[in-house]
Amino acid sequence: MDLSTVRTFVAVADAGRFQEAAADLAITQQAVSKRIAALERHLGVRLFTRTPRGAELTIDGQAFLPHARELLRVADRAVASVRAGSRPLRVDVLASRSAQSGLMRDFHRAHPEIELDVVTLFDIDAAIAAIRSGTIDATFRAVGTPGRPLPEDIESIRVLDEPLDLLTGPAHELASARSVTPARLAGHRIWMPGLVPGTEWAAYYDDLAAEFGLTIEATGPNFGSDALLDTIADTPALATFIGGRTRLIWPAGHGLRRIPVVDPTPVYPHSLLWHRDNPHPALAALRAHLAATTPAPGAAGTWVPGWANPR
Repeated sequence: MDLSTVRTFVAVADAGRFQEAAADLAITQQAVSKRIAALERHLGVRLFTRTPRGAELTIDGQAFLPHARELLRVADRAVASVRAGSRPLRVDVLASRSAQSGLMRDFHRAHPEIELDVVTLFDIDAAIAAIRSGTIDATFRAVGTPGRPLPEDIESIRVLDEPLDLLTGPAHELASARSVTPARLAGHRIWMPGLVPGTEWAAYYDDLAAEFGLTIEATGPNFGSDALLDTIADTPALATFIGGRTRLIWPAGHGLRRIPVVDPTPVYPHSLLWHRDNPHPALAALRAHLAATTPAPGAAGTWVPGWANPR
């Protein structure tokens, strides 16, 4: 059903005259007559009777009027639901405790007036599909992995290089170190059960291990960060990597050590991805906030895989 004819019908019903409805709609009286005639043909009934006093609703017109008003209300709500700035900005992050989530918390503090909807998708393929379908507005991912170019309609910018820390239990050989180099980690078992082959984060750690001769194990089920911390605390032979901006809380009795990795410092390259045709005004505000508040990636003394895209 053509909503313009429905809107014209309601205008005539409210005004009581075709001429006044035409003035309200800023169209000609002839256009009003044609729209009403088209609607009557579509419905198969007469909606108005012309009288010396104007246009009066027929019995069918009276029956149709409340439904016509509801049709217009639904149409207006549908348009408002997608009008730029009228819905929350939906952004994907890897995990609730990740640096990406921290970036969104900082953005929310800086712009409390912007509604946010933060979600968690599995990998870059799922995130890109969600961007292209309009399910989300943006995602934070490491991009540039070999053989996985971004689609032409997806824009990206590297927004944060997150340094890696080594996490050990109190009995680990390196527990008392103030910092460690990647070379010193060769021969130590680094356990990361959350690595999933084929994901962008697995590609990052594969390259890190190859570059510095590290032993990174992803064996065993991933029961989450709490179970990982329990195992690291109780197993002197195991350590793990965590992002320097990842928020973790562990029991005081664990005695875990968080040790910076330096010379060079491996950094995880977080990029923001979005669809180039996305008109949401808050998306521009998010990009501006990240550009103004995060250090420029590519600092001296850091390491990223060669495929990581520049800012």
